[in-house]
Amino acid sequence: MKVLVVGLRGFPDIQGGIETHSENLYPRLVQLGVEVEVITRSTYWGPDKPAQHKGVTLTSLWTPAHPKLETFVHSFLAVLMAVFKRPDVLHVHAVGPALFVPLARLAGLNVVVTHHGPDYDREKWARFPSWILRAGERLGMRWAQSRIVISKTIQQLVEAKHQRSSDLIPNGVPPATRSKTSNWLVAQGVSPGKYVVQVSRLVPEKRQLDLVQAFEASDASSAGWNLLLVGALDSDDDYQNQLRAAALANPQIILTDFQTGKALQEILTHAGAFVLPSSHEGLPIALLEALSYSLRAFASDIPANLEVPLPAGQFFGLGDIAALADLLSEASRNTWSEADRAGALAITEKYDWDLIAEQTLAVYQRSVEH
Repeated sequence: MKVLVVGLRGFPDIQGGIETHSENLYPRLVQLGVEVEVITRSTYWGPDKPAQHKGVTLTSLWTPAHPKLETFVHSFLAVLMAVFKRPDVLHVHAVGPALFVPLARLAGLNVVVTHHGPDYDREKWARFPSWILRAGERLGMRWAQSRIVISKTIQQLVEAKHQRSSDLIPNGVPPATRSKTSNWLVAQGVSPGKYVVQVSRLVPEKRQLDLVQAFEASDASSAGWNLLLVGALDSDDDYQNQLRAAALANPQIILTDFQTGKALQEILTHAGAFVLPSSHEGLPIALLEALSYSLRAFASDIPANLEVPLPAGQFFGLGDIAALADLLSEASRNTWSEADRAGALAITEKYDWDLIAEQTLAVYQRSVEH
């Protein structure tokens, strides 16, 4: 079976939830006998990027270097490429690229769409881009032969809004690779166990500024802890500039830029607490990854985060700075027990990438036989 994949920037080591999802999923599908080609965006694809990764073919396609045109133009061109290549299955990720699903279906392709979340709810979008994303969701859900959703919340949305069934296949989390060293942390002047971390894109819906305010108001700050914000500093927009200003004003706040490999393993192994204060998620891979490292994790109480079965006391109201500050203060005062660590790790057991690959392959097979 040949599968062509569109709707992501590419991988490996490119920041983003869909990119992380794909980097874990498609090599496993290759192991199951699927021939996978991923269409990547040229704006993220320099000479250092491979043409293959763990058996997955990575094909760079020209993309305009403009954030408001990038996804739209790339998705259109990628679907045209799919029409030419004639894969057994075209797998489209996210509601924006799904705008072109009718074109693919009219050309006779078998199409599977994964709905990663209602992207039109992201805080950055103005009215017209939001309308385009809503149109993409509507067309993708109604024209695709098969629909995959990553959470119960999204499954209920697809049923209520579009009267379509879907396969619930969540994001997964690989086993943690715990670090025995702390060299990277020490080089940053950070003490193992005495820092709060968030790992995500530095965008408004991830609410890093909420975390900054809560950290500065907490006992963790006065006790000499650090706040590490792990994410690519790739924009000169107002939001990232506010984060840069916060880090300049407070040396306890460290913007680490995008991190992978041993540095990220150190960060997650030795953190005192992980926080996800976001206003928009599909099913949060970063939170699952933190739990795989047995970390104490706090998350905003949005529906997508609530699907991860943390103890009730580890959720806080979206935007509730005072409540988050209290949780960080408690974390800085109380040791995280071995029983607590075991409980955090146990949550991740059902998010198994091998099972997810098998479930995805079953959707492909059903779509081809449809």
